[in-house]
Amino acid sequence: MVVLSSKMRRVQFKRGRIVRIAACVFIVVPLLYLLFSKSNQLQYEASLNRKSLSEPDKYIIRSRPVFKADGKLGNLEPPLEPYKEGPGEGGKAYHLPEAYRAAGDASLGEYGMNMETSNHISFDRTIPDLRMEECKYWDYPLDLPKASVILVFHNEGFSSLMRTVHSIIKRTPAQYLEEIILVDDFSSKADLDQKLEDYIQRFNGKVRLIRNTEREGLIRTRSRGAKESRGEVIVFLDAHCEVGLNWLPPLLAPIYSDRKIMTVPVIDGIDYQTWEFRSVYEPDHHYRGIFEWGMLYKENELPEREAKKRKYNSEPYKSPTHAGGLFAMDRAFFLELGGYDPGLLVWGGENFELSFKIWMCGGSIEWVPCSRIGHVYRSFMPYNFGKLADRVKGPLITYNYKRVIETWFDEKHKAYFYTREPLAMFLDMGDISEQVALRDKLHCKDFSWFMKHVAYDVYTKFPELPPNLFWGEAKNLGTQKCLDSMGRTAPAVIGTSYCHGSGSSQLFRLNAEGQLGHGERCVDADKQGVKLIFCRLGTVDGPWRFHNSTRQLEHAILKRCLSVHPETNQLAMLRCDENNSYQQWRFKEVRPDWSS
Repeated sequence: MVVLSSKMRRVQFKRGRIVRIAACVFIVVPLLYLLFSKSNQLQYEASLNRKSLSEPDKYIIRSRPVFKADGKLGNLEPPLEPYKEGPGEGGKAYHLPEAYRAAGDASLGEYGMNMETSNHISFDRTIPDLRMEECKYWDYPLDLPKASVILVFHNEGFSSLMRTVHSIIKRTPAQYLEEIILVDDFSSKADLDQKLEDYIQRFNGKVRLIRNTEREGLIRTRSRGAKESRGEVIVFLDAHCEVGLNWLPPLLAPIYSDRKIMTVPVIDGIDYQTWEFRSVYEPDHHYRGIFEWGMLYKENELPEREAKKRKYNSEPYKSPTHAGGLFAMDRAFFLELGGYDPGLLVWGGENFELSFKIWMCGGSIEWVPCSRIGHVYRSFMPYNFGKLADRVKGPLITYNYKRVIETWFDEKHKAYFYTREPLAMFLDMGDISEQVALRDKLHCKDFSWFMKHVAYDVYTKFPELPPNLFWGEAKNLGTQKCLDSMGRTAPAVIGTSYCHGSGSSQLFRLNAEGQLGHGERCVDADKQGVKLIFCRLGTVDGPWRFHNSTRQLEHAILKRCLSVHPETNQLAMLRCDENNSYQQWRFKEVRPDWSS
Protein backbone atom coordinates (compact mmCIF):
# COMPACT_ATOMS: atom_id res chain seq x y z
CA MET A 1 0.00 0.00 0.00
CA VAL A 2 1.34 3.41 -0.93
CA VAL A 3 1.32 6.03 1.83
CA LEU A 4 1.27 9.66 0.68
CA SER A 5 3.11 12.36 2.55
CA SER A 6 1.17 15.29 3.95
CA LYS A 7 2.73 17.58 1.35
CA MET A 8 1.65 15.33 -1.52
CA ARG A 9 -1.85 15.13 -0.07
CA ARG A 10 -2.06 18.91 0.02
CA VAL A 11 -0.95 19.15 -3.63
CA GLN A 12 -3.48 16.52 -4.73
CA PHE A 13 -6.26 18.31 -2.82
CA LYS A 14 -5.47 21.60 -4.50
CA ARG A 15 -5.44 19.93 -7.91
CA GLY A 16 -8.87 18.35 -7.21
CA ARG A 17 -10.27 21.69 -6.13
CA ILE A 18 -9.01 23.31 -9.33
CA VAL A 19 -10.63 20.56 -11.41
CA ARG A 20 -13.90 21.00 -9.52
CA ILE A 21 -13.81 24.78 -10.00
CA ALA A 22 -13.03 24.36 -13.71
CA ALA A 23 -15.94 21.95 -14.06
CA CYS A 24 -18.22 24.49 -12.42
CA VAL A 25 -16.99 27.19 -14.74
CA PHE A 26 -17.56 25.10 -17.87
CA ILE A 27 -20.96 23.84 -16.79
CA VAL A 28 -22.58 26.56 -14.70
CA VAL A 29 -21.48 29.61 -16.68
CA PRO A 30 -22.97 28.42 -20.00
CA LEU A 31 -26.18 27.60 -18.17
CA LEU A 32 -26.29 31.07 -16.65
CA TYR A 33 -25.60 32.56 -20.08
CA LEU A 34 -28.44 30.61 -21.66
CA LEU A 35 -30.84 31.60 -18.91
CA PHE A 36 -29.77 35.22 -19.15
CA SER A 37 -30.11 35.20 -22.95
CA LYS A 38 -33.54 33.61 -22.78
CA SER A 39 -34.64 36.18 -20.22
CA ASN A 40 -33.39 38.99 -22.42
CA GLN A 41 -35.11 37.48 -25.44
CA LEU A 42 -38.41 37.22 -23.59
CA GLN A 43 -38.06 40.80 -22.38
CA TYR A 44 -37.18 41.87 -25.91
CA GLU A 45 -40.22 40.16 -27.44
CA ALA A 46 -42.45 41.61 -24.73
CA SER A 47 -41.08 45.07 -25.51
CA LEU A 48 -41.93 44.51 -29.16
CA ASN A 49 -45.51 43.72 -28.22
CA ARG A 50 -45.65 46.97 -26.29
CA LYS A 51 -43.82 48.89 -28.98
CA SER A 52 -45.44 52.04 -30.27
CA LEU A 53 -46.44 51.83 -33.92
CA SER A 54 -44.53 55.02 -34.57
CA GLU A 55 -41.25 53.13 -34.01
CA PRO A 56 -39.57 51.66 -37.11
CA ASP A 57 -40.75 48.14 -37.96
CA LYS A 58 -37.22 47.17 -39.01
CA TYR A 59 -36.49 46.28 -35.39
CA ILE A 60 -39.10 43.51 -35.34
CA ILE A 61 -37.54 40.05 -35.66
CA ARG A 62 -40.15 37.31 -35.47
CA SER A 63 -40.15 33.65 -36.41
CA ARG A 64 -42.25 32.52 -39.35
CA PRO A 65 -44.24 29.36 -40.10
CA VAL A 66 -42.12 26.40 -41.18
CA PHE A 67 -43.27 23.79 -43.69
CA LYS A 68 -42.70 20.22 -42.46
CA ALA A 69 -41.24 18.24 -45.33
CA ASP A 70 -41.02 15.11 -43.17
CA GLY A 71 -44.72 14.37 -43.62
CA LYS A 72 -45.61 14.94 -39.96
CA LEU A 73 -48.66 17.07 -39.21
CA GLY A 74 -48.14 20.66 -38.13
CA ASN A 75 -47.87 21.62 -34.49
CA LEU A 76 -51.35 23.20 -34.31
CA GLU A 77 -53.13 20.79 -36.65
CA PRO A 78 -56.35 19.62 -34.94
CA PRO A 79 -57.69 16.06 -35.14
CA LEU A 80 -60.27 15.31 -37.78
CA GLU A 81 -63.83 15.94 -36.64
CA PRO A 82 -65.63 12.67 -35.89
CA TYR A 83 -68.38 11.59 -38.25
CA LYS A 84 -71.87 12.51 -37.10
CA GLU A 85 -75.34 11.76 -38.38
CA GLY A 86 -77.93 14.49 -38.64
CA PRO A 87 -79.29 17.30 -40.80
CA GLY A 88 -76.54 19.18 -42.62
CA GLU A 89 -73.72 17.15 -41.05
CA GLY A 90 -70.53 17.03 -43.05
CA GLY A 91 -71.67 20.28 -44.65
CA LYS A 92 -74.15 18.38 -46.80
CA ALA A 93 -77.29 20.00 -48.18
CA TYR A 94 -80.38 19.60 -46.03
CA HIS A 95 -83.81 19.63 -47.65
CA LEU A 96 -86.71 20.41 -45.37
CA PRO A 97 -89.49 17.85 -44.98
CA GLU A 98 -92.74 18.84 -46.63
CA ALA A 99 -94.31 19.90 -43.33
CA TYR A 100 -91.69 22.64 -42.81
CA ARG A 101 -91.38 24.02 -46.35
CA ALA A 102 -93.96 26.78 -45.95
CA ALA A 103 -92.15 28.01 -42.84
CA GLY A 104 -88.88 27.80 -44.77
CA ASP A 105 -90.26 29.94 -47.61
CA ALA A 106 -91.52 32.50 -45.11
CA SER A 107 -88.13 32.67 -43.36
CA LEU A 108 -86.40 33.08 -46.72
CA GLY A 109 -88.51 36.16 -47.38
CA GLU A 110 -87.75 37.52 -43.91
CA TYR A 111 -84.02 36.85 -43.66
CA GLY A 112 -82.77 36.43 -47.23
CA MET A 113 -81.81 32.85 -46.30
CA ASN A 114 -83.79 29.80 -45.23
CA MET A 115 -83.71 30.14 -41.48
CA GLU A 116 -86.05 27.20 -40.99
CA THR A 117 -83.41 24.97 -42.58
CA SER A 118 -80.78 26.51 -40.29
CA ASN A 119 -82.98 25.80 -37.26
CA HIS A 120 -82.91 22.07 -38.06
CA ILE A 121 -79.08 21.92 -38.19
CA SER A 122 -76.84 21.55 -35.14
CA PHE A 123 -74.92 24.63 -33.99
CA ASP A 124 -71.90 22.31 -33.73
CA ARG A 125 -72.30 20.50 -37.03
CA THR A 126 -69.31 19.02 -38.83
CA ILE A 127 -68.10 20.52 -42.10
CA PRO A 128 -65.70 19.31 -44.81
CA ASP A 129 -62.03 20.24 -44.72
CA LEU A 130 -61.59 22.15 -47.99
CA ARG A 131 -57.97 23.18 -47.43
CA MET A 132 -55.26 22.13 -49.84
CA GLU A 133 -53.23 19.16 -48.55
CA GLU A 134 -50.11 21.27 -47.91
CA CYS A 135 -51.93 23.27 -45.26
CA LYS A 136 -51.80 20.38 -42.78
CA TYR A 137 -48.00 20.42 -42.60
CA TRP A 138 -47.11 23.86 -41.26
CA ASP A 139 -45.60 24.56 -37.87
CA TYR A 140 -46.68 27.97 -36.55
CA PRO A 141 -44.99 30.10 -33.85
CA LEU A 142 -46.53 29.18 -30.53
CA ASP A 143 -46.56 32.74 -29.16
CA LEU A 144 -48.99 34.11 -31.75
CA PRO A 145 -51.05 37.13 -30.62
CA LYS A 146 -54.54 36.69 -29.19
CA ALA A 147 -57.50 37.76 -31.31
CA SER A 148 -60.84 39.41 -30.71
CA VAL A 149 -63.40 38.14 -33.23
CA ILE A 150 -66.01 40.81 -33.98
CA LEU A 151 -69.44 39.91 -35.35
CA VAL A 152 -71.75 42.80 -36.30
CA PHE A 153 -75.41 41.90 -36.78
CA HIS A 154 -78.80 43.49 -37.37
CA ASN A 155 -81.92 41.31 -37.11
CA GLU A 156 -79.82 38.23 -37.83
CA GLY A 157 -81.38 34.78 -37.49
CA PHE A 158 -80.64 33.40 -34.04
CA SER A 159 -79.46 29.98 -35.26
CA SER A 160 -77.17 31.36 -37.98
CA LEU A 161 -75.61 33.80 -35.49
CA MET A 162 -75.08 31.12 -32.85
CA ARG A 163 -73.69 28.63 -35.37
CA THR A 164 -71.08 31.25 -36.23
CA VAL A 165 -70.19 31.59 -32.54
CA HIS A 166 -70.13 27.84 -31.93
CA SER A 167 -67.89 27.19 -34.93
CA ILE A 168 -65.38 29.79 -33.68
CA ILE A 169 -65.31 28.32 -30.17
CA LYS A 170 -65.07 24.78 -31.52
CA ARG A 171 -62.36 25.28 -34.15
CA THR A 172 -60.11 27.92 -32.59
CA PRO A 173 -57.14 27.10 -30.31
CA ALA A 174 -58.27 28.57 -26.99
CA GLN A 175 -54.89 30.19 -26.31
CA TYR A 176 -55.30 32.48 -29.33
CA LEU A 177 -58.94 33.51 -28.81
CA GLU A 178 -59.24 36.52 -26.51
CA GLU A 179 -62.99 36.93 -27.01
CA ILE A 180 -65.91 37.01 -29.40
CA ILE A 181 -67.68 40.37 -29.48
CA LEU A 182 -71.27 40.45 -30.73
CA VAL A 183 -72.18 43.99 -31.75
CA ASP A 184 -75.92 44.46 -32.16
CA ASP A 185 -76.74 47.26 -34.58
CA PHE A 186 -80.13 48.06 -33.02
CA SER A 187 -81.98 44.82 -33.81
CA SER A 188 -85.71 44.58 -33.20
CA LYS A 189 -86.27 40.80 -33.25
CA ALA A 190 -87.37 39.29 -29.94
CA ASP A 191 -84.99 36.30 -29.97
CA LEU A 192 -82.03 38.69 -30.16
CA ASP A 193 -83.03 40.33 -26.89
CA GLN A 194 -83.06 38.46 -23.56
CA LYS A 195 -82.85 35.02 -25.19
CA LEU A 196 -79.49 35.95 -26.71
CA GLU A 197 -78.17 37.42 -23.45
CA ASP A 198 -79.14 34.27 -21.57
CA TYR A 199 -77.70 31.91 -24.17
CA ILE A 200 -74.19 33.37 -24.29
CA GLN A 201 -73.77 32.92 -20.51
CA ARG A 202 -72.71 29.32 -21.25
CA PHE A 203 -69.47 30.63 -22.74
CA ASN A 204 -68.28 31.98 -19.35
CA GLY A 205 -67.43 35.49 -20.50
CA LYS A 206 -65.67 34.44 -23.71
CA VAL A 207 -68.55 35.94 -25.69
CA ARG A 208 -69.46 39.57 -25.03
CA LEU A 209 -72.52 41.44 -26.28
CA ILE A 210 -72.66 45.19 -26.85
CA ARG A 211 -75.60 47.05 -28.36
CA ASN A 212 -76.04 50.24 -30.33
CA THR A 213 -78.76 52.55 -29.03
CA GLU A 214 -79.63 53.56 -32.59
CA ARG A 215 -78.96 52.19 -36.07
CA GLU A 216 -75.38 52.98 -37.13
CA GLY A 217 -74.77 50.66 -40.09
CA LEU A 218 -72.07 48.05 -40.63
CA ILE A 219 -69.13 50.43 -41.06
CA ARG A 220 -69.54 52.49 -37.90
CA THR A 221 -70.59 49.47 -35.85
CA ARG A 222 -67.44 47.60 -36.83
CA SER A 223 -65.35 50.57 -35.77
CA ARG A 224 -67.06 50.51 -32.38
CA GLY A 225 -66.34 46.81 -32.01
CA ALA A 226 -62.64 47.40 -32.77
CA LYS A 227 -62.37 50.18 -30.19
CA GLU A 228 -64.00 48.06 -27.47
CA SER A 229 -61.97 44.92 -28.23
CA ARG A 230 -59.18 43.61 -25.98
CA GLY A 231 -57.17 41.38 -28.32
CA GLU A 232 -53.94 42.41 -30.01
CA VAL A 233 -55.48 41.35 -33.33
CA ILE A 234 -59.05 42.03 -34.47
CA VAL A 235 -60.85 39.60 -36.78
CA PHE A 236 -64.01 40.76 -38.52
CA LEU A 237 -66.46 38.07 -39.66
CA ASP A 238 -70.01 38.31 -40.91
CA ALA A 239 -72.68 36.97 -38.58
CA HIS A 240 -73.56 34.02 -40.86
CA CYS A 241 -70.29 32.13 -41.21
CA GLU A 242 -68.72 28.82 -40.21
CA VAL A 243 -64.96 28.78 -39.73
CA GLY A 244 -62.92 25.86 -41.05
CA LEU A 245 -60.33 23.63 -39.41
CA ASN A 246 -57.29 25.48 -38.02
CA TRP A 247 -58.55 28.72 -39.55
CA LEU A 248 -57.02 31.25 -37.15
CA PRO A 249 -53.24 30.51 -36.83
CA PRO A 250 -52.63 31.02 -40.58
CA LEU A 251 -54.30 34.45 -40.30
CA LEU A 252 -52.31 35.42 -37.21
CA ALA A 253 -48.86 34.29 -38.39
CA PRO A 254 -48.25 37.00 -41.04
CA ILE A 255 -49.44 39.69 -38.61
CA TYR A 256 -47.10 38.24 -35.96
CA SER A 257 -44.13 38.72 -38.32
CA ASP A 258 -45.29 42.13 -39.58
CA ARG A 259 -48.06 43.94 -37.71
CA LYS A 260 -48.89 46.08 -40.77
CA ILE A 261 -50.21 43.14 -42.77
CA MET A 262 -53.95 42.60 -43.15
CA THR A 263 -54.78 38.92 -43.71
CA VAL A 264 -57.78 37.61 -45.64
CA PRO A 265 -59.12 34.03 -45.59
CA VAL A 266 -60.40 32.08 -48.58
CA ILE A 267 -64.19 32.35 -48.47
CA ASP A 268 -66.23 29.24 -49.18
CA GLY A 269 -69.95 29.27 -49.88
CA ILE A 270 -72.84 28.16 -47.68
CA ASP A 271 -76.06 27.77 -49.69
CA TYR A 272 -78.78 30.11 -48.44
CA GLN A 273 -81.47 27.46 -49.04
CA THR A 274 -79.93 24.12 -48.08
CA TRP A 275 -76.97 25.25 -45.94
CA GLU A 276 -74.62 23.13 -48.07
CA PHE A 277 -70.97 23.98 -47.37
CA ARG A 278 -68.90 24.03 -50.57
CA SER A 279 -65.95 25.69 -52.26
CA VAL A 280 -66.57 28.48 -54.74
CA TYR A 281 -63.07 28.25 -56.23
CA GLU A 282 -61.33 25.70 -58.41
CA PRO A 283 -58.95 23.45 -56.45
CA ASP A 284 -55.39 24.80 -56.19
CA HIS A 285 -56.31 28.00 -58.07
CA HIS A 286 -55.60 31.27 -56.30
CA TYR A 287 -57.43 34.55 -56.77
CA ARG A 288 -57.00 38.05 -55.43
CA GLY A 289 -59.18 41.12 -55.09
CA ILE A 290 -59.20 43.90 -57.71
CA PHE A 291 -61.84 46.38 -58.94
CA GLU A 292 -63.30 47.92 -62.08
CA TRP A 293 -63.56 51.67 -62.61
CA GLY A 294 -67.12 51.92 -61.31
CA MET A 295 -65.66 50.52 -58.06
CA LEU A 296 -67.35 47.16 -58.27
CA TYR A 297 -65.32 44.49 -56.49
CA LYS A 298 -63.83 41.82 -58.77
CA GLU A 299 -61.37 38.95 -58.46
CA ASN A 300 -58.51 37.97 -60.73
CA GLU A 301 -56.43 34.80 -60.84
CA LEU A 302 -53.12 35.29 -59.06
CA PRO A 303 -50.60 36.82 -61.51
CA GLU A 304 -47.41 34.87 -62.20
CA ARG A 305 -45.45 37.84 -60.84
CA GLU A 306 -46.89 37.15 -57.38
CA ALA A 307 -47.10 33.35 -57.61
CA LYS A 308 -43.38 32.91 -58.25
CA LYS A 309 -42.48 34.76 -55.04
CA ARG A 310 -43.66 31.77 -53.02
CA LYS A 311 -41.91 28.45 -52.42
CA TYR A 312 -45.07 26.56 -51.47
CA ASN A 313 -48.47 26.75 -53.14
CA SER A 314 -50.17 27.10 -49.76
CA GLU A 315 -48.27 30.23 -48.71
CA PRO A 316 -50.02 33.63 -48.41
CA TYR A 317 -49.74 36.10 -51.28
CA LYS A 318 -50.26 39.82 -51.82
CA SER A 319 -53.59 41.27 -52.98
CA PRO A 320 -54.59 44.86 -53.85
CA THR A 321 -57.92 44.65 -52.02
CA HIS A 322 -60.49 42.33 -50.44
CA ALA A 323 -64.23 41.75 -50.43
CA GLY A 324 -64.58 43.47 -47.07
CA GLY A 325 -66.50 41.01 -44.94
CA LEU A 326 -63.82 38.77 -43.46
CA PHE A 327 -60.28 39.75 -42.48
CA ALA A 328 -57.77 40.04 -39.62
CA MET A 329 -55.63 43.02 -38.67
CA ASP A 330 -53.45 44.33 -35.87
CA ARG A 331 -55.82 46.35 -33.70
CA ALA A 332 -53.37 49.20 -33.01
CA PHE A 333 -52.51 49.55 -36.70
CA PHE A 334 -56.23 49.64 -37.61
CA LEU A 335 -56.80 52.46 -35.13
CA GLU A 336 -53.64 54.33 -36.18
CA LEU A 337 -55.06 54.40 -39.71
CA GLY A 338 -58.23 55.95 -38.31
CA GLY A 339 -60.25 52.75 -38.68
CA TYR A 340 -62.89 53.26 -41.30
CA ASP A 341 -63.64 56.75 -42.56
CA PRO A 342 -66.45 57.79 -40.14
CA GLY A 343 -68.09 59.68 -43.01
CA LEU A 344 -68.87 56.44 -44.84
CA LEU A 345 -72.47 55.41 -44.27
CA VAL A 346 -74.04 51.98 -43.67
CA TRP A 347 -71.98 49.79 -46.03
CA GLY A 348 -70.24 49.86 -49.40
CA GLY A 349 -66.80 51.13 -50.37
CA GLU A 350 -65.27 50.55 -46.94
CA ASN A 351 -63.27 47.60 -48.26
CA PHE A 352 -61.61 49.84 -50.87
CA GLU A 353 -61.07 52.70 -48.42
CA LEU A 354 -59.28 50.47 -45.94
CA SER A 355 -57.32 48.63 -48.66
CA PHE A 356 -55.99 51.81 -50.26
CA LYS A 357 -55.15 53.24 -46.85
CA ILE A 358 -53.24 50.11 -45.80
CA TRP A 359 -51.18 49.82 -48.98
CA MET A 360 -50.48 53.51 -49.53
CA CYS A 361 -49.66 54.19 -45.86
CA GLY A 362 -47.05 51.54 -45.20
CA GLY A 363 -48.90 48.23 -44.91
CA SER A 364 -49.93 45.37 -47.17
CA ILE A 365 -52.70 42.82 -47.68
CA GLU A 366 -52.21 39.06 -47.91
CA TRP A 367 -54.69 36.37 -48.87
CA VAL A 368 -54.16 33.19 -46.86
CA PRO A 369 -54.99 29.91 -48.66
CA CYS A 370 -54.79 27.81 -45.48
CA SER A 371 -57.53 29.76 -43.71
CA ARG A 372 -60.98 28.74 -45.00
CA ILE A 373 -64.27 30.21 -43.80
CA GLY A 374 -67.75 29.45 -45.10
CA HIS A 375 -70.14 32.35 -45.68
CA VAL A 376 -73.86 32.49 -46.48
CA TYR A 377 -74.53 34.67 -49.52
CA ARG A 378 -78.08 35.91 -49.06
CA SER A 379 -80.62 35.82 -51.90
CA PHE A 380 -81.35 39.52 -51.23
CA MET A 381 -80.80 42.19 -48.59
CA PRO A 382 -83.70 41.60 -46.17
CA TYR A 383 -83.84 45.04 -44.58
CA ASN A 384 -83.59 48.70 -45.50
CA PHE A 385 -81.42 51.35 -43.89
CA GLY A 386 -84.16 53.67 -42.70
CA LYS A 387 -83.03 57.11 -41.54
CA LEU A 388 -79.38 56.30 -42.35
CA ALA A 389 -80.13 56.41 -46.08
CA ASP A 390 -81.94 59.74 -45.66
CA ARG A 391 -78.64 61.43 -44.79
CA VAL A 392 -77.57 61.19 -48.45
CA LYS A 393 -79.28 62.88 -51.40
CA GLY A 394 -78.64 60.30 -54.09
CA PRO A 395 -77.39 56.69 -54.19
CA LEU A 396 -75.82 55.89 -50.83
CA ILE A 397 -73.17 53.53 -52.18
CA THR A 398 -72.11 56.07 -54.83
CA TYR A 399 -71.79 58.62 -52.04
CA ASN A 400 -69.37 56.29 -50.26
CA TYR A 401 -67.42 55.56 -53.43
CA LYS A 402 -67.02 59.27 -54.16
CA ARG A 403 -65.59 59.89 -50.68
CA VAL A 404 -63.05 57.12 -51.26
CA ILE A 405 -62.18 58.31 -54.79
CA GLU A 406 -61.72 61.95 -53.83
CA THR A 407 -59.57 61.03 -50.84
CA TRP A 408 -57.27 58.42 -52.37
CA PHE A 409 -57.27 58.63 -56.19
CA ASP A 410 -55.09 60.98 -58.23
CA GLU A 411 -56.64 63.15 -60.96
CA LYS A 412 -55.91 60.66 -63.75
CA HIS A 413 -57.74 57.81 -62.05
CA LYS A 414 -60.57 60.00 -60.76
CA ALA A 415 -61.39 60.68 -64.42
CA TYR A 416 -61.95 56.95 -65.02
CA PHE A 417 -64.42 56.76 -62.15
CA TYR A 418 -66.44 59.73 -63.40
CA THR A 419 -66.37 58.37 -66.95
CA ARG A 420 -67.86 55.12 -65.64
CA GLU A 421 -70.21 56.83 -63.13
CA PRO A 422 -70.97 60.29 -64.59
CA LEU A 423 -73.87 60.98 -62.22
CA ALA A 424 -71.41 60.93 -59.32
CA MET A 425 -70.14 64.32 -60.51
CA PHE A 426 -73.32 65.90 -59.15
CA LEU A 427 -73.42 64.11 -55.80
CA ASP A 428 -72.44 65.82 -52.55
CA MET A 429 -69.91 63.60 -50.73
CA GLY A 430 -69.71 65.58 -47.49
CA ASP A 431 -66.52 66.91 -45.90
CA ILE A 432 -63.37 64.84 -46.52
CA SER A 433 -60.86 67.34 -45.14
CA GLU A 434 -60.03 65.14 -42.11
CA GLN A 435 -59.40 62.15 -44.35
CA VAL A 436 -57.11 64.15 -46.63
CA ALA A 437 -55.28 65.49 -43.57
CA LEU A 438 -54.82 61.94 -42.26
CA ARG A 439 -53.39 60.86 -45.61
CA ASP A 440 -50.89 63.71 -45.46
CA LYS A 441 -50.06 63.09 -41.79
CA LEU A 442 -49.25 59.43 -42.47
CA HIS A 443 -47.07 60.40 -45.48
CA CYS A 444 -48.97 58.01 -47.71
CA LYS A 445 -47.85 57.19 -51.25
CA ASP A 446 -49.94 58.32 -54.22
CA PHE A 447 -52.44 56.24 -56.17
CA SER A 448 -50.24 55.91 -59.26
CA TRP A 449 -47.67 54.14 -57.07
CA PHE A 450 -50.40 51.78 -55.86
CA MET A 451 -51.51 51.00 -59.42
CA LYS A 452 -47.96 50.46 -60.68
CA HIS A 453 -46.61 48.31 -57.85
CA VAL A 454 -49.67 46.65 -56.32
CA ALA A 455 -52.79 46.69 -58.49
CA TYR A 456 -51.08 46.42 -61.88
CA ASP A 457 -53.35 43.53 -62.97
CA VAL A 458 -56.41 45.79 -62.81
CA TYR A 459 -55.30 47.22 -66.16
CA THR A 460 -55.27 43.78 -67.80
CA LYS A 461 -58.97 43.26 -67.07
CA PHE A 462 -60.13 46.88 -66.97
CA PRO A 463 -57.91 49.10 -69.16
CA GLU A 464 -57.80 52.88 -68.90
CA LEU A 465 -61.12 54.31 -70.02
CA PRO A 466 -61.41 56.61 -73.05
CA PRO A 467 -63.63 59.66 -72.50
CA ASN A 468 -67.36 59.59 -73.11
CA LEU A 469 -68.63 61.25 -76.29
CA PHE A 470 -72.16 61.19 -74.89
CA TRP A 471 -73.82 60.05 -71.73
CA GLY A 472 -77.34 60.22 -70.35
CA GLU A 473 -80.64 59.52 -72.08
CA ALA A 474 -80.66 58.21 -75.65
CA LYS A 475 -84.04 59.32 -77.10
CA ASN A 476 -85.42 57.89 -80.34
CA LEU A 477 -86.79 60.78 -82.40
CA GLY A 478 -89.38 58.61 -84.15
CA THR A 479 -91.05 57.31 -80.98
CA GLN A 480 -89.89 59.91 -78.45
CA LYS A 481 -88.98 57.01 -76.18
CA CYS A 482 -85.62 56.34 -74.52
CA LEU A 483 -83.28 53.40 -74.66
CA ASP A 484 -83.96 51.35 -71.53
CA SER A 485 -82.36 48.29 -69.92
CA MET A 486 -85.84 47.38 -68.69
CA GLY A 487 -84.28 46.43 -65.36
CA ARG A 488 -82.83 43.27 -66.90
CA THR A 489 -79.43 41.75 -66.19
CA ALA A 490 -77.02 40.61 -68.88
CA PRO A 491 -77.35 38.76 -71.13
CA ALA A 492 -80.81 40.08 -72.02
CA VAL A 493 -82.71 41.85 -74.79
CA ILE A 494 -83.35 45.53 -74.03
CA GLY A 495 -85.92 47.99 -75.35
CA THR A 496 -87.31 51.50 -75.04
CA SER A 497 -89.75 53.19 -72.68
CA TYR A 498 -91.06 56.67 -71.95
CA CYS A 499 -88.23 58.97 -70.93
CA HIS A 500 -88.40 59.62 -67.22
CA GLY A 501 -85.20 61.57 -66.59
CA SER A 502 -84.30 59.64 -63.44
CA GLY A 503 -83.07 56.23 -62.39
CA SER A 504 -80.23 54.20 -63.83
CA SER A 505 -82.14 52.05 -66.33
CA GLN A 506 -81.96 54.81 -68.99
CA LEU A 507 -78.40 55.98 -68.35
CA PHE A 508 -76.15 54.98 -71.27
CA ARG A 509 -72.65 56.01 -72.31
CA LEU A 510 -70.97 56.07 -75.73
CA ASN A 511 -67.21 56.41 -75.49
CA ALA A 512 -64.66 57.62 -78.01
CA GLU A 513 -63.74 54.03 -78.99
CA GLY A 514 -67.30 52.98 -79.89
CA GLN A 515 -68.35 51.18 -76.72
CA LEU A 516 -72.00 51.72 -75.77
CA GLY A 517 -72.17 51.03 -72.06
CA HIS A 518 -74.76 50.71 -69.33
CA GLY A 519 -73.32 50.37 -65.83
CA GLU A 520 -70.64 47.70 -66.05
CA ARG A 521 -72.30 46.08 -69.09
CA CYS A 522 -72.15 46.75 -72.82
CA VAL A 523 -74.75 46.96 -75.58
CA ASP A 524 -74.31 44.82 -78.70
CA ALA A 525 -76.53 43.32 -81.36
CA ASP A 526 -76.96 40.09 -83.31
CA LYS A 527 -79.74 38.32 -85.23
CA GLN A 528 -81.75 37.85 -82.02
CA GLY A 529 -81.88 41.56 -81.30
CA VAL A 530 -80.23 44.36 -79.34
CA LYS A 531 -78.79 43.04 -76.10
CA LEU A 532 -77.14 43.96 -72.86
CA ILE A 533 -74.04 41.74 -72.68
CA PHE A 534 -70.98 41.15 -70.52
CA CYS A 535 -68.25 43.45 -71.82
CA ARG A 536 -65.20 41.65 -73.17
CA LEU A 537 -62.56 41.75 -70.44
CA GLY A 538 -59.46 43.69 -71.31
CA THR A 539 -61.21 45.89 -73.90
CA VAL A 540 -62.75 49.36 -73.88
CA ASP A 541 -63.74 49.60 -77.54
CA GLY A 542 -66.96 48.68 -79.31
CA PRO A 543 -68.73 48.49 -82.68
CA TRP A 544 -70.88 51.63 -82.43
CA ARG A 545 -70.33 54.76 -84.55
CA PHE A 546 -72.48 57.83 -84.04
CA HIS A 547 -72.96 60.05 -87.10
CA ASN A 548 -73.58 63.62 -85.94
CA SER A 549 -75.09 64.74 -89.26
CA THR A 550 -77.76 62.04 -89.42
CA ARG A 551 -77.94 61.20 -85.66
CA GLN A 552 -77.67 57.48 -86.44
CA LEU A 553 -75.95 54.80 -84.35
CA GLU A 554 -74.33 52.43 -86.83
CA HIS A 555 -72.98 49.00 -85.92
CA ALA A 556 -69.62 48.87 -87.70
CA ILE A 557 -69.60 45.08 -88.02
CA LEU A 558 -73.24 44.50 -88.98
CA LYS A 559 -73.29 47.64 -91.17
CA ARG A 560 -76.78 48.36 -89.86
CA CYS A 561 -78.30 51.10 -87.73
CA LEU A 562 -79.95 50.93 -84.32
CA SER A 563 -83.67 51.38 -84.95
CA VAL A 564 -87.09 51.06 -83.38
CA HIS A 565 -89.14 48.85 -85.68
CA PRO A 566 -92.25 50.87 -86.64
CA GLU A 567 -94.51 47.80 -86.58
CA THR A 568 -93.29 45.84 -83.54
CA ASN A 569 -92.04 48.85 -81.56
CA GLN A 570 -89.01 46.71 -80.64
CA LEU A 571 -85.35 47.57 -81.05
CA ALA A 572 -83.90 46.20 -84.27
CA MET A 573 -80.87 46.53 -86.52
CA LEU A 574 -82.12 47.76 -89.89
CA ARG A 575 -80.53 48.88 -93.12
CA CYS A 576 -79.36 52.45 -92.58
CA ASP A 577 -81.66 55.18 -93.93
CA GLU A 578 -80.69 58.71 -92.98
CA ASN A 579 -84.27 59.93 -93.55
CA ASN A 580 -85.82 57.40 -91.16
CA SER A 581 -86.60 59.11 -87.85
CA TYR A 582 -86.89 55.68 -86.17
CA GLN A 583 -83.10 55.43 -86.66
CA GLN A 584 -82.34 58.85 -85.22
CA TRP A 585 -81.16 59.30 -81.63
CA ARG A 586 -80.48 62.27 -79.41
CA PHE A 587 -78.29 62.00 -76.32
CA LYS A 588 -79.19 64.26 -73.42
CA GLU A 589 -77.14 64.57 -70.26
CA VAL A 590 -79.10 63.88 -67.09
CA ARG A 591 -78.38 66.27 -64.24
CA PRO A 592 -80.32 65.04 -61.21
CA ASP A 593 -81.43 67.47 -58.55
CA TRP A 594 -80.14 65.94 -55.33
CA SER A 595 -80.18 69.20 -53.42
CA SER A 596 -83.69 68.81 -51.96
